[in-house]
Amino acid sequence: MPAASPPLPVAAASWAEDLDLIAQVAVRAGEIAAEHFHRGVRHWVKDGDSPVSEADMAVNHFLAEELARARPDYGWLSEESENDPARLQRPRVFIVDPIDGTRGFIKGSDEWTISIAVAEGAEVRAGVIRNPLKGESFTATSGGGAHCNGAVLKVTERTRIEGARVAAAKGAVRPLGAAAEQLQRRYIPSLAYRFALVARGDFDASLSAGNAHEWDIAAASLIVEEAGGRVTHEDGRRPGFNKAQPTVGPLIAAGATLHAALRKQYATG
Repeated sequence: MPAASPPLPVAAASWAEDLDLIAQVAVRAGEIAAEHFHRGVRHWVKDGDSPVSEADMAVNHFLAEELARARPDYGWLSEESENDPARLQRPRVFIVDPIDGTRGFIKGSDEWTISIAVAEGAEVRAGVIRNPLKGESFTATSGGGAHCNGAVLKVTERTRIEGARVAAAKGAVRPLGAAAEQLQRRYIPSLAYRFALVARGDFDASLSAGNAHEWDIAAASLIVEEAGGRVTHEDGRRPGFNKAQPTVGPLIAAGATLHAALRKQYATG
């Protein structure tokens, strides 16, 4: 296993350097998660009736140690760590989901991911989504474009809702009313992966319900935007990050024209 990057103060680290760091540790974290996946998953239910596995905790511990060693002055926000308000005073913060799509992970799906973002203030500036079982690393930096394993990503140019390929849970499309029945909808366990597949053009759009958190969509939102798409709430506001309460309302991720059509449909139901 390669040595961790030497510490860099905030002022010295570029977004490209931050991306290199989180992309490298995401691959290594994926190896840890995959080991647990292949030998069997011990899991339990935590507060809020959501599942957590031994793998979630192992990956969280690894990432917390590695990233703190490399960037000791960055804050930390993770699904599997206590919410420390001290992060709000840090100029940059890591926003981490050790395993996004834990239910799928437990059930043997290959559509779970590791999501790591770096935010400065309320804006995400670097992000990676790693699917270890498929060997995919989706990456982006602010203004630097989005890529998957080095290939440039671009959202589709679809304009119509009818027949659109949408990665979403059933509850997320319900507010579209009758138009929801005209979609080609597929559920994917990892919300971050749904957004990443929109960025790559595998799907035309993704919709999230109001039960998401920053760690689910921080890296994913940047990747979609850098692939030419839009990610906003129903009223057109972009999500902000590193908030005191890291919950996130419903989101629409799509290319600009389809995004506008979906927003309009949300308004009319």
